Amino acid sequence: MQASVVIQPFFDEATHTITYLVSDPETRQAAVIDPVLDYDPRSGKVSTGSADRVLAAAHEGGLQIIWILETHAHADHLSAAPYVQRHTRAPVAMGEHITQVQAIFRDVFNLNDVSGDGREFDHLFRDGETFALGGLTVEVLHTPGHTPACVSYRIGDAVFVGDTLFMPDYGTARADFPGGDAAVLYRSIQRLLALAPTTRLFMCHDYLAPGRDVRAWESTVAEQRARNIHVHVGVSEAQFVALRRRRDATLAAPTLLLPSIQVNIRAGRLPAAEDNGVSYLKIPLKLPA
Repeated sequence: MQASVVIQPFFDEATHTITYLVSDPETRQAAVIDPVLDYDPRSGKVSTGSADRVLAAAHEGGLQIIWILETHAHADHLSAAPYVQRHTRAPVAMGEHITQVQAIFRDVFNLNDVSGDGREFDHLFRDGETFALGGLTVEVLHTPGHTPACVSYRIGDAVFVGDTLFMPDYGTARADFPGGDAAVLYRSIQRLLALAPTTRLFMCHDYLAPGRDVRAWESTVAEQRARNIHVHVGVSEAQFVALRRRRDATLAAPTLLLPSIQVNIRAGRLPAAEDNGVSYLKIPLKLPA
């Protein structure tokens, strides 16, 4: 029987994102899941305070970071994966269907430097693939719907679900981004909710549901099945799709959508600097005909 994984969460207030430092207590080997690069959209300033907190915790705990894991190409924050990699030399990994996301947004932003085959990442996981984290075994679950490339990472009784689910009182992720699909999201959620009732589920975000003033990011399969406001037991696929589409139609684009996608499909790397030494992001303009 493998030892229990040690889980250290780091909440980023600006983007409501939870980064996880997960480790094997016996070997002290660790992985970072969904690291955040601090970005001020008003000034274009990038900083590394959020990632530095994770690296400091790893140093203090005597942990060796051997994996940097992304659950998907985030639309709400820039990834700090390259920065963490510079300090650890750990590979950056993503689900293999990132190629579909690259294909979509390479055209949207006219990005000639994006491969479309995922080579920006050091490793692309297949559904069901397993790998070692010290003495622990990590299983990769393809859980698309929010994006085509979403994966969840299962370590023993803990699953890091990315944006597939939120806390039960907040519901589920939107499915209206290019390549998203509410019906596919429903099926991915059912795959997660078919796990043992005591399985712990760790969210990538918490936006504080109305009536709750304490941040939370850990739930269980049993809690989600009983109380998730969008997808509790008894909600059919058709009902969920109708609900999700109604809700998505009311949602504004995430504040950091445009910069995040351009950076994250490059595995967190900023665009190459131009001849003046400055990197630039693109803003597509939608003009009337």
